[in-house]
Amino acid sequence: MRKQLSLIPFLLLGACTVGPNYAGPPKAIGSAATPPAGFARADNTLATTAPAVADWWTTLNDPMLTWLEERALASNPNVAVAQARLKQARASLRLERANQAPNANASATYLHADLPALDLGGGQREGEGQGGANGGAAGGSGSGSGGGTSVDFFNLGFDASWEIDLFGGRRRTVEAARASAAAAEANVADAQVSLSADVAQAYVGLRDAQQRLILAREASRMQRDTLKLTEQRFANGTASQLEVERLRNQVESTDAQILPLSSSVETYLNALAILIGEAPGTLDQRLTQVGPVPLPPAQVAVGDPTALLQRRPDIRAAERNLAAQTAKIGVAEAAKFPRLNLMGIIGIGGTSLDALTDLDNLVTLGAPMLQWNVLNFGRANARVGQAEGARDEAEARYRGAVLAALRDAEDSLSRFRARRNTVATLARAKASADRSAVLMQQRYRAGAATLIDTLDAERQRVAADQSLSQAVAGLTNDYVALQKALGLGWRAPTGT
Repeated sequence: MRKQLSLIPFLLLGACTVGPNYAGPPKAIGSAATPPAGFARADNTLATTAPAVADWWTTLNDPMLTWLEERALASNPNVAVAQARLKQARASLRLERANQAPNANASATYLHADLPALDLGGGQREGEGQGGANGGAAGGSGSGSGGGTSVDFFNLGFDASWEIDLFGGRRRTVEAARASAAAAEANVADAQVSLSADVAQAYVGLRDAQQRLILAREASRMQRDTLKLTEQRFANGTASQLEVERLRNQVESTDAQILPLSSSVETYLNALAILIGEAPGTLDQRLTQVGPVPLPPAQVAVGDPTALLQRRPDIRAAERNLAAQTAKIGVAEAAKFPRLNLMGIIGIGGTSLDALTDLDNLVTLGAPMLQWNVLNFGRANARVGQAEGARDEAEARYRGAVLAALRDAEDSLSRFRARRNTVATLARAKASADRSAVLMQQRYRAGAATLIDTLDAERQRVAADQSLSQAVAGLTNDYVALQKALGLGWRAPTGT
């Protein structure tokens, strides 16, 4: 009892945990303790309600895009890499938790040996003896011809060891592993955010290239018709060679745009196939039919900066990495202090199987062991300094991630607002070009305008269509970039 009481002071020290306690993320926005109440670049057309985190692409109302997004999230290799790292991090956490528990081993041994005769000087031979191994009792029995000895030995053993976490090194290790697992989970979400944006932008690029390819071919056809009429007028002496060459130059310039647009269509098809984890060419038949560029919704929810910082996965990953590095300081601090290990051994054995049931052969051993590397010559302090430096780096990275996220969101809002105004302007220009083409057709039918004037008006209408289509694609891409900047498009990982 007195021996057991003498261990109480050491066990009470197990409640001590060295190293700094993590107190949450630091202030990261200059002199301001909290983020601003609203986005500086948002206007009154944007809603301050919180946006939906997952499946933002459904707001574009394009079933094909939704199908591509779902396939990509299920099959993209980059997301699979992040999920595999999360699986490793969670397994590491379970391992560190298990390392806090005692370690136990059981063993069973059978030994048979044939020994030569021993000359003990007086002619007497020793035929049997007792010994011990693995914490058990040992014995031998001799028999055989020629004075030799045959020995059988049976043993069952059990040993256990437990390191008492006197200064919290193990607990800090578990704390760091838990934070690292949470960071890995946030990295999965961040990979999903980037992937959903990449798929949407590739899809918008495909639809834009397909639309502009159609318009370029239509413009080329009209220009060729105009060139043909001008060549006829030149043959009749009513047009100059200069007019013919100018029109021929326009035709060649327009035709030169068709091949790169065709190549862009194939490039976007390849990109989408790779993003969903398939080989290039897999989506050619499914996406050959031309579709319109999806339009952003009339009302866009952006929330506020505070919700943004809580939602963006890259910021959450940076914050969890900071927590992990803070805990590792405690791990390094604990290495400076003594370590207490409790070890116990139980064994039973003898020269026959019956000896395994005879408690008189039972051997027990208990041994507390205190270890303290006193002459470390500053190594432990150096490791603490390394851990503190890593913590400072993680804190700086966190602050940088916060500022970069705020800038990303403000830049995206500014571009989206400007592009929306551009689209509105080009939509008015297209409407004007449409009206001009209709009026020119009416004048041509009334004999007040030439066919060349009519074709020129149609060419201007097609050019206005091309400009508007490209601007709409830019607007949708800016909308996609805004969703990415807001940290949308991720789903909580499953599994443990």
